[in-house]
Amino acid sequence: MDHKVYVNRTLNLRKIRYLGFDMDHTLVRYNTQEFERTTHEITLGKLVGMGYPDAVLSLPFDYDLAIRGLVMDKQKGNLLKVSRHSAIRAAFHGVRPLDFSKQKKIYESTYIDLRDQRYSSIDTAFSISLANLFMQLVQFKDDNPSLALPEYATLFADLMNSVDAAHRDGSLKTVVRQNLEKYIIKDEDTVRGLERYRKHDKKLFLLTNSDFHYTKLLLDYCVNPFLKDFQHWSELFEFVIVAAQKPRFFMDSQKFLTVNMNDGTMTNFDGPLKPGVYQGGCASTFTNDLDLDGDDILYIGDHIYGDILRLKKDCNWRTAMVVEDLDGEIRKYREVAPIQKRIDQLMLEKEPLEEESVRLVSERIETAGAASEARIQELHSQVVELDRQIGELIRRHQAHFNKYWGEVMRAGNEESYFANQTERFACIYMAKLADLLGNSPRTYFRAPRRPMAHEIVQEA
Repeated sequence: MDHKVYVNRTLNLRKIRYLGFDMDHTLVRYNTQEFERTTHEITLGKLVGMGYPDAVLSLPFDYDLAIRGLVMDKQKGNLLKVSRHSAIRAAFHGVRPLDFSKQKKIYESTYIDLRDQRYSSIDTAFSISLANLFMQLVQFKDDNPSLALPEYATLFADLMNSVDAAHRDGSLKTVVRQNLEKYIIKDEDTVRGLERYRKHDKKLFLLTNSDFHYTKLLLDYCVNPFLKDFQHWSELFEFVIVAAQKPRFFMDSQKFLTVNMNDGTMTNFDGPLKPGVYQGGCASTFTNDLDLDGDDILYIGDHIYGDILRLKKDCNWRTAMVVEDLDGEIRKYREVAPIQKRIDQLMLEKEPLEEESVRLVSERIETAGAASEARIQELHSQVVELDRQIGELIRRHQAHFNKYWGEVMRAGNEESYFANQTERFACIYMAKLADLLGNSPRTYFRAPRRPMAHEIVQEA
C-alpha cells in the first residue's frame, strides 16, 4: 500500500518525541458529505427560528458548490478563488459566476488584501456547508427583493452564528450520536499505526476542541475495537486534552483542568503535568512541564488556522496537515495526465512561433523595414489555432475537477491560496493520518529541491 506523505520541510521522525493529533477530520475521519448535508439542514432550521422565511428550507444541498481554500467576501456577497499572491482567479456572486469585467468593476485590482475583515476563508471541511449556504442565501436575497432580507454582511453573521450554534448546542452531535455509522469512518490502519509508533517509544497525545463526552464517544467507536496492545484508548495516549480552545491553546496562558474518566467531571489542577485526561490548558505549560522543545513535537491537524498557522508562528512545533481532498485530486491528476501532456506539447510548439512573431514586428518598428507582413499574419494564424486547441484541452482538463472551481491546490497555473498556506505552515502533509502512520517511525522525510525560475535550464 502506498502511504504517501508530501514534504515541504525536512523532518526526521527519529528526533520526534511526542506526536499530537487533532481529533475531528484527523484522528477520526468523517463522511464529510453526509455531515455537511446535515449541517446545512440544521442551520437552515436555526435561521428560520431567527426570523428568516420558511422558503429558505427548500434550498438544496450541493456539496460541490464550495471547496476548501475559497474566500468569502461578506460585504459583497461573493465567493472568490485566489492564487498564492491573493489574485482573484474565479469569482461567484451567489451561485452565478462573475465574468472578468464584472469582477474588475467590483474589485478594481485583481489582488485583494486578505487581512481585511470583510474576507473569511474556508479553512476546514467543517466550513463547506457555511460557504454553500452563503452562496445560496445571497442568491435567494437577490431573487426575492420583496422579502427585504438583511445586507450580505449581516446575512453572513446570522449564518455564522447559526452554524456555530449547531456545533455548540449539541444539535449536530446529537444526530451523529444517533447514527455513528453514517457519519464516522472507522480506520483500522490508523489504530495499527498508533500502536506501532508506541512500540518505537513515541509518546502520543490528543489535542481537540471537542468536549470530553463527544471525544469519548468517537474514540470508543473508532479506536477501541481495533486495539491489540492496549485495553483502552486512554492507555494509548499519554495525554488527552479536550475543549482546548485552539488556536487560543497555542497563544494564551489558560489553566488545565483534570477530567474524571468515569463521569467527565472536572477539578482544578496545579502542575506539573502527568499523564491523564485534561480540559483547556496551554502549549507553554505543556512544553515547559514536559521539558520539551518545539522540535521535539509533531502535531497533526486539518485546520490551517486553528491547528497549523498559529502553532507554527507561536510555538514552533513541527507540523503536519491532513488534506482530505488530496485523494480525489491525485486520482484526477492521473486521469488527466494525457491531456496535460498534450497541452504541454502544444505550448512548446507555440513558443517559437510567438518568438518569431515578436522578432519580426520589433524589426519592422525599429528599422522601418519591410518585414514580411504575410509571414507575421501566418504566424498569428498559427498561434490562434494553437490557442484554440489548448483552450479546448484546458476545458477538458478542468471538467475532471470541481465543476465550479476546478482544482483545490491550483488557481490556473499558480498555486491556490490554500496550497500556499499548506506549503508555508505545514512541514509535511497527506490525505489521511494513516498515510503518515504507515511510514516507519524512523523515517527521514526529505524536502525536494525546488528550482527557482532562473534556475530552470532552457534547452538550446
